[in-house]
Amino acid sequence: MQFRTLRNSNLQVSPMGLGAWAMGGEWVFIDNQAGWGKADDAESIRAIHAALDAGINLIDTAANYGTGHSEEIVGKAIRDRRDQVVIATKFGFDVDEAAKKVAYQSPEAILQNLAFECERSLRHLGVDTIDIYQLHMWEFPSERVPELLDGLEKLVAQGKIRTYGWSTDDVALARLFAAGENCTVIQHAANVMEPAAAMFNFTAASGLTSLVRSPLLMGFLSDKYDKDVQFTATDVRSHAFPKENIAKIVANRAKIREILMSNGRSVVQGALGWLWAVGEQVVPIPGIRTVAQAMENAAAMEFGPLTPGQMAEIEQLLGREEAVVA
Repeated sequence: MQFRTLRNSNLQVSPMGLGAWAMGGEWVFIDNQAGWGKADDAESIRAIHAALDAGINLIDTAANYGTGHSEEIVGKAIRDRRDQVVIATKFGFDVDEAAKKVAYQSPEAILQNLAFECERSLRHLGVDTIDIYQLHMWEFPSERVPELLDGLEKLVAQGKIRTYGWSTDDVALARLFAAGENCTVIQHAANVMEPAAAMFNFTAASGLTSLVRSPLLMGFLSDKYDKDVQFTATDVRSHAFPKENIAKIVANRAKIREILMSNGRSVVQGALGWLWAVGEQVVPIPGIRTVAQAMENAAAMEFGPLTPGQMAEIEQLLGREEAVVA
């Protein structure tokens, strides 16, 4: 599969990135566990190296993840390979590194702290420039978006960042951000169970890249978990998925499992193939924290997208009206 060139830039990214949320270890968002349990830093670094060796060149992290720990692990892993990697990270929350806690910030604080947050991420990552800097707050006052774009453009002019984007599922807000000269991506949730058709249509029309978070539905689009799965108390999934939701996901996965596994794919690889079939602007960023995950995910690029016929059959089996193709 061919690399994607980000809008108005010379950055080229692989068809799939690596999501580094789980590499951050344990941390708390307000009063809830927000990590994926304990992280094995050595295995995380090995996983990043395996992904790079297998052709993945995009790594997505955030100041939130482990309150900086994920960024630090990414920085260690790429120390001698910076020229091979497109680094994406995120900003916008109040991050207490010592307490391992994250909270909301006001829009005013986000604007005031923009330069500070950028410098902190640069330090954690051990780099001079961030390739893609994304607002992590899902909402932001529309009338203040121009101020934020001005601040991001200043960081571009200073050489601190190359491009920017927004992690949001709101198409109206994404449209405002797209007006920025160096806006290249919108990060949003999507997977075969949650199609996000409106956002895909927008990114395709605007020339932006869809960085797709939760492309594997936090692991449920694999054969790893069944309806009776139980997660550790420090795993975000222990409270993010009610039992009835898990049962529904597992039942729907069974309906389309044969299609996802076509031509020798794993369920994971088929789920990624579904996203690539949506449009050429789609770049999933599944979470990776082991070498085995890195290798399985990267191998999906060899299979490529599902066929239009398979896409239509999935829509029928899941009771949706038509295939979600941008």
